[in-house]
Amino acid sequence: MANIIISQAVDGGLTFYMPKKDLEEKVLSLEFTEADKWGGELKLASGQSYYIDPMAEPRLPKSLRARRMD
Repeated sequence: MANIIISQAVDGGLTFYMPKKDLEEKVLSLEFTEADKWGGELKLASGQSYYIDPMAEPRLPKSLRARRMD
């Protein structure tokens, strides 16, 4: 699992940042977006996918643990 940071992008979307790899990508989709169930599979502009455990919608920016999906 990797430590990541999800933040609000200037255009209103979400940004995925992985400090260890200095990787910053736009989040194209998020599996769950409801206030009480937010998270799941994140699809990035690079084509990669990561999974974060669903939770109540957090205040952003938020540090989370994510695992890469193959």
